[in-house]
Amino acid sequence: MSADATVEAGAATTGERAEMVRAENVHKSFGHLEVLKGIDLLVRAGEVSVVIGPSGSGKSTFLRCVNHLEKINAGRIFVNGDLIGYRQRGDKLHELREKEVAEQRRAIGMVFQRFNLFPHMTAMGNVMEAPCRVKREPKARARERAVALLERVGLGDKVDSYPAQLSGGQQQRVAIARALAMQPKLMLFDEPTSALDPELVGEVLDVMKDLARDGMTMIVVTHEIGFAREVGDSLIFMDGGVVVESGHPREVLTAPKQERTKAFLAKVL
Repeated sequence: MSADATVEAGAATTGERAEMVRAENVHKSFGHLEVLKGIDLLVRAGEVSVVIGPSGSGKSTFLRCVNHLEKINAGRIFVNGDLIGYRQRGDKLHELREKEVAEQRRAIGMVFQRFNLFPHMTAMGNVMEAPCRVKREPKARARERAVALLERVGLGDKVDSYPAQLSGGQQQRVAIARALAMQPKLMLFDEPTSALDPELVGEVLDVMKDLARDGMTMIVVTHEIGFAREVGDSLIFMDGGVVVESGHPREVLTAPKQERTKAFLAKVL
């Protein structure tokens, strides 16, 4: 598949689902290093799009571009119909002010490889922080939601625990609850299990599967092929800053069309 071919995530089964994410010819360079070379992607509301590929292929960079943590050099990214990071006037794009970008990010939750929890706050404090500080929610309402979210991720008995008292898997589940506390329309996961001991991976993936069952739109960069096969509506294989191949996970995993995809899967399956 060419780099400019649009990935229609599960399009055959989506019916009239609204577009949640549309990336058009996205380019990103760091100095002279071109990391993204024209990425097109379409994810509809309620779908799970899984992105795989070797290290250095541009997966994480693309994810960070979706919420404008990285500024793109060319192309456009829309989330829920909004042009991310820019305002278009005529044929020109003008970058939004940081306050306006922050407003857009409220609708986009992101979970990183590292948990990035505040060490001086309890699990509940970490989950309450953004709704109270950013959305100015009353503490009582934020606390009620925090307790419910921690229960949802299986940590109802850890609300008063500090990050240092939690396992890596538990910390990552707190990080997921923290992202959900802002009530996002889209969740981005950047290799959320890569920093975990193998025996802790399953508890995080179970939470993500639960979110998928509840209809959360998700883009997941991961090496967990089993998760892609079980939960994904689409599978995108990236290498060298382009989309090499895409389709339904089971089709791509069992009968890849591109030689580069075949070579990669032969090493990871």
